[in-house]
Amino acid sequence: MRFLRILSLALVLLGVPKVLSAQDRFVFVPQWTAQAQFAGYYAALEQGFYQEEGLDVTILHPRSSQTPDSYILGGRCDATTLPLMQALELIDHGAQFVNILQTSMNSGTIIISRLGKDPREQHGARIGIWRAGHGQLARCFSYQERLDYNWVPLATSVNLFIAGAIDATVAMSYNEYFHLLQAGVTIGEESVLRFEDMMGYNIQEEGVYMTLAGYRRNPARAERFARASRRGWEWVAEHPDEALDIVMRYVEDGHVATNRVMQKMMLAEVLRLQLDSASGEREFRLRPDMVEQASRLMQGSGLIRRSVQFNSLMPR
Repeated sequence: MRFLRILSLALVLLGVPKVLSAQDRFVFVPQWTAQAQFAGYYAALEQGFYQEEGLDVTILHPRSSQTPDSYILGGRCDATTLPLMQALELIDHGAQFVNILQTSMNSGTIIISRLGKDPREQHGARIGIWRAGHGQLARCFSYQERLDYNWVPLATSVNLFIAGAIDATVAMSYNEYFHLLQAGVTIGEESVLRFEDMMGYNIQEEGVYMTLAGYRRNPARAERFARASRRGWEWVAEHPDEALDIVMRYVEDGHVATNRVMQKMMLAEVLRLQLDSASGEREFRLRPDMVEQASRLMQGSGLIRRSVQFNSLMPR
């Protein structure tokens, strides 16, 4: 054993790469196809931050027919990204998740209405909403404000909104909003409801989650992944143009229909949403007050049956 330790030290000193074991392999599934929303993880891989932590990381994007939670709950990955409210909903259904890194500090969810109308005045309106994912906050808003929206399930497209088949649509400020602008749709700020600006509705979204069992199998490995991922995002914030080059390589490899202008706008908005509204800093932490508010909104709107506590989401 002593000989093996000496040999390992000698290989490091000689610059010989460490042979990684199965314990060092880590499969990460972002919640969607390749785009600037996940730039920090691409950068951590390309800049060697994961390797420096002794990790052999594979980034696996989900198929459009499968949700990221199906990957992690099915044991096909070690970690995935989830919006906080979606994580709470899955926990209410019996999943056991822990948050190992929080990237979003603010809500990027918005509602965009047509013809300059304020979404808060559109009682009973037909509103486009995704079949899975980010829709929980908008549903809570409709219930709490007694707006009685009629929800129209969408896959990923903004075509129904462009065609005038719906009155408004739920969107992400870093994604569908820019898609609509690039499609030539004129959007006045009076017709955009930003939950980030609304008291009681600014709920953190994207974080990195593992199952509790997966975390407990090797806590140190999870912490190394989180540490390197944070370094990746910090590097992206300091080198946005170089980060965009990396993003576009992933986009091209994944045959994603987008363009550099779209990804540049997305990256800038994602980075902005990472700044805590109070401190103005990129804190990378899940806030207890936002977990409490998210749980209260969802329980009060009938989306979850019981309160989910902040401590239950912390690695333990």
